[in-house]
Amino acid sequence: MKGRTCTVILVGSNTADREWINHEIKESWNEGMGVLAIHIHNITDSNDKQSSKGSNPLYYVTHGPTKKRLSTIAKTYDPPRTTSKGVYGYIADNIEDWIDEAIRIVKQTINANK
Repeated sequence: MKGRTCTVILVGSNTADREWINHEIKESWNEGMGVLAIHIHNITDSNDKQSSKGSNPLYYVTHGPTKKRLSTIAKTYDPPRTTSKGVYGYIADNIEDWIDEAIRIVKQTINANK
């Protein structure tokens, strides 16, 4: 993770509240990296099937002495498309702005807590 400025979590049906996912989210946030999550349930798998929408993994991670849920600070996106091509396109069109925003959010949070 050294040299990185943002962690992007691709959220599948079984991503949320897994030990290592939570660990990586916490480590990223604590290192001052932007964090964002993107639901990918409408992208089809190798069998051309879509999965069910997973829970927001940022909900399961808390921040600071008040133990505020990271889902109330960082953003999670659910592309409003129903086909793989549409979801991929929507993510491609927006991910740069989402990353920039995630970095701004973590910097604002750090500065507010100084």
